[in-house]
Amino acid sequence: MTRPASALLPMQYSEEVAAAKARGAPIVALESTIITHGMPYPGNLDMARSVERIIREEGAVPATIAVIDGVLHIGLDDATLETLAKTEGAMKLSRADLAFAIAERRTGATTVAATMIGAARAGIRVFATGGIGGVHRKAEETFDISADLDELSRTGVIVVCAGAKAILDIPKTLEVLETRGVPVVTYDSPVFPAFWSRDSGLKSPLTLNSPAAIANFQTVRDQLGVDGGMLIANPVPEADEIPREEMEIYIARALDNAERDEIAGKAVTPYLLDSLFRLTDGRSLKTNIALVENNARLAAEIAVALVD
Repeated sequence: MTRPASALLPMQYSEEVAAAKARGAPIVALESTIITHGMPYPGNLDMARSVERIIREEGAVPATIAVIDGVLHIGLDDATLETLAKTEGAMKLSRADLAFAIAERRTGATTVAATMIGAARAGIRVFATGGIGGVHRKAEETFDISADLDELSRTGVIVVCAGAKAILDIPKTLEVLETRGVPVVTYDSPVFPAFWSRDSGLKSPLTLNSPAAIANFQTVRDQLGVDGGMLIANPVPEADEIPREEMEIYIARALDNAERDEIAGKAVTPYLLDSLFRLTDGRSLKTNIALVENNARLAAEIAVALVD
């Protein structure tokens, strides 16, 4: 059962999220693309339930965001979460088509950018995801740059991730974030992570070593009136990582396959992730799940620190 959030926008809070908002409890937003486009059923449902459970264990409330039949849902009850996990053909929604899906009463899963918009609309300050999109390799030829970067510059949500996806051009991604004025903070490490790997080979622009320090940084930004989001890069646990040197071999092969098959646009990332799953004999997916769970834990700790 859900409650209407607005008489104008078709938007609903789950009962759990509505209750959390009413009492001022910490809430962590979660994207839904990883459920509909990241892995098959029932593994996707198991992962979603695990991430939500971790957030609750850390004292916060999970709010998985998705558009279902034209309604923007902020938080999903378990039955709706399972239905979404079984849904085939859901749209993959970013800033450009989030409103389209609502207007046309479609069902769609939210990417980083669309989840940030939904979270901000609901007053949720912290969002946990796997990795952000960014500047694709050979972007000087394809102009393929994720909307996630512009969203981070304009929407005031703290995004906890394991860095930019390693299939991207990470140095250029960091350059764009710097140009847009987005703080990039690596948690408890001087080097910026590369999603499956703890070390991208690049120094982190900023480093903080506790959720309380991250919350305090955001508080000072608020006091200064600095708008836009903040990116928190949380390295995957050492026991779960695939070293960068090894991953680069697999990524090069996947990129060659994508070029051969003339993959472009929104199809690129899912294609590459599927290729890497096969090339690594499933290790990339196991690492992906581990890092998402790790990010959910840190995001919950930050959300709790923000309300203390």
